[in-house]
Amino acid sequence: MNSIITRDPFTGKILETFKSDTSEEALRKISQTRHAQREWKKNLDDRIAHFRDVVKPNFEKNREELASLMTREMGKPISQSLSEIQKTVRLIDYLVENATSIYSAEEIKTEASRSYVRFDPLGVVMCIEPWNFPLWQVARAAFPAMIAGNGVVLKHASIVTGVSLKIQELIDSPAFRSLIVDGKTAMSLIKYVDGVAFTGSTPVGAGIAAEAGKELKKVVMELGGSDPFIVLESADLKNAAKAATVGRLQNNGQSCIASKRFLVQEEIYDEFKELIREEFSRVNIGDPSKKETYLGPLSSEEQKKTVEGQIAFLKSRGQVYYLGEGEGNIIPPILAETDENYQEEIFGPVAVLRKFKGKDEAISIANETPYGLGTSIWGEKEEAETMVGEIEAGMVYINSIVFSDPRLPFGGVKKSGLGRELSKYGSREFTNIKTVWVN
Repeated sequence: MNSIITRDPFTGKILETFKSDTSEEALRKISQTRHAQREWKKNLDDRIAHFRDVVKPNFEKNREELASLMTREMGKPISQSLSEIQKTVRLIDYLVENATSIYSAEEIKTEASRSYVRFDPLGVVMCIEPWNFPLWQVARAAFPAMIAGNGVVLKHASIVTGVSLKIQELIDSPAFRSLIVDGKTAMSLIKYVDGVAFTGSTPVGAGIAAEAGKELKKVVMELGGSDPFIVLESADLKNAAKAATVGRLQNNGQSCIASKRFLVQEEIYDEFKELIREEFSRVNIGDPSKKETYLGPLSSEEQKKTVEGQIAFLKSRGQVYYLGEGEGNIIPPILAETDENYQEEIFGPVAVLRKFKGKDEAISIANETPYGLGTSIWGEKEEAETMVGEIEAGMVYINSIVFSDPRLPFGGVKKSGLGRELSKYGSREFTNIKTVWVN
């Protein structure tokens, strides 16, 4: 019997052992979800009511239990787990308030007696989601798809299997099921669903997109990032340094939209470096179950080894500063300085600093990676806005770190993804945009 074991990344202790689904059991779950979806898709008002009256209260009533489970399984500081649940509740509020306008037919004036566009569900969507935001990543893909009328099957990262099953319990709908399978099995199931939402690394996403492409299945890919944090001479440096600390260290540095490459105008480079060094040094490091902890362990020993290898490479190319002590799977905040083009995404609390002379060079360095997810620019706002059109990214935030908001589309270009999540644009991704012409 195949099984999945979850571990606490802070203590290393085994949390639970789960029986994996066989391929036949997973196919049965997909079939059951498809059967339930035929009824689920019939009435938008009923779907809205389910999320308003069942899903939202369930997440609110179980927030402490769910947050604790998230922290135990992947090491997220408990205060950030609670914030993630609250953000998910805000997404539900947004969808409940806006679903009617997002999914209702859109009238288009033509020569016909009536012409309009419908937004019909595709059927069953498979969400393949990562461990780093174990609730939010699922919610922003699955919830709009479900309110659009689709059924959803979730293949979650194995290290957060407990969270996956808890999400199924709280959604409390036969149109949503968790699949307890490995990645290879999930790939073999793509042909049996109608769309795939994936959040994770670019190489894995490319493989999933290729498999879906064989079957001409709709995909939305939210992939890697190496987001630049550009600091202009006109920036408020103290505010920028405080924001940089959140942007780089939240979620233990494990976020696709984390600020990763800090590009600083040479005139203010030394001052900003000292400010960010002070801010990084103040961070509380340790047990993620304690509310005062801001930086906890990486999600696994394997993840720690990967980041340590990247740090060793940066040491060979420049200066590396450790700003705290680590134990177990904890890596303390780190500043690294280099003049080289470092393109690799670092999924850990490591800020890579680099100087630039002027805006044109900043744009050139920002664009020199294969990624294009988000960019954060700090400086006088009119000056910063002149750079937006040249930045190769799906999102540009001025005097703010990059973050996701239910009201705005989320996604990237280049090797950072395909399609969008959130807002009316992302919420319609898994719909058949159907033209109707009536004479």
